Amino acid sequence: MALLGNFTVLVVVGKEKFLYKLMYLLLCMLALTDITTSTSFMPKALCIFWFNLKSITLKGCLTQMFFFHALPNVHSAILVTMAFDRYVAICSPLRYATILSNARIAKLGLVGLIRAVLFLLPLPLLLSRQPFCANHIIPHTYCDHMAVVKMSCGDITASRVYGLVIAFIFILCDVTLIGLSYGLIIRAVLRISSKKANNKAINTCSAHIWLILMSYPLGLFSSLTHRFGQGIAPHIHVILSNVTYLIPPMLNPIIYGVKTKELGDKVVKNICRIH
Repeated sequence: MALLGNFTVLVVVGKEKFLYKLMYLLLCMLALTDITTSTSFMPKALCIFWFNLKSITLKGCLTQMFFFHALPNVHSAILVTMAFDRYVAICSPLRYATILSNARIAKLGLVGLIRAVLFLLPLPLLLSRQPFCANHIIPHTYCDHMAVVKMSCGDITASRVYGLVIAFIFILCDVTLIGLSYGLIIRAVLRISSKKANNKAINTCSAHIWLILMSYPLGLFSSLTHRFGQGIAPHIHVILSNVTYLIPPMLNPIIYGVKTKELGDKVVKNICRIH
């Protein structure tokens, strides 16, 4: 469902020149991160379930770990950019095209990618130097950072602290920027006397708000329970992690298809054309 929905968004936006707008460029970037996040761990998980292929090399495991943790951080950077996009669209509509050009959005996306690579690359590098115990079983469907850390026989303090600090810095920084954007949006909306204009401004942001509510609370809760929830059963950790990284990519294109009339109409039109 995640692959079908996100590929549908990419194909429809690519085919319809009417959708060559900044908001849909951001939506395509979001769809790409959703596709790559899902495919960074699901193929291996399905190999375990379908073919009982449970082994993975250390290099393969660390590579999977890097991509699995870096891609959601790129996703988070795109959500911040989308919040800024909504702020400019509502608070400075006349200067929208000047402030947010396609080139500038592409640069912001590149900054998000570089940020993720620079800050997440130390995670596998720190673990690659660690000795591992006789028990090489990861009780998970993918190489989660903390699951691999717990297998090490060496001093894991640096890995544990760095992982926790990076998670909090990214989430705190991105949520603060999103909160600031929406604080300014709310202030601008409250100044609008027209009820119709108020509703239009709220509808403009509703899809993005849904994405935020699905992404951050689930991700933060899963990360905290994995580090501090010693009393929680292992299968609860696994379920939480899989829900966190599978449900949002599946629901994101549906939410945008329903909440964004232009995109929804074009998707329906293309499906009818196929039939």
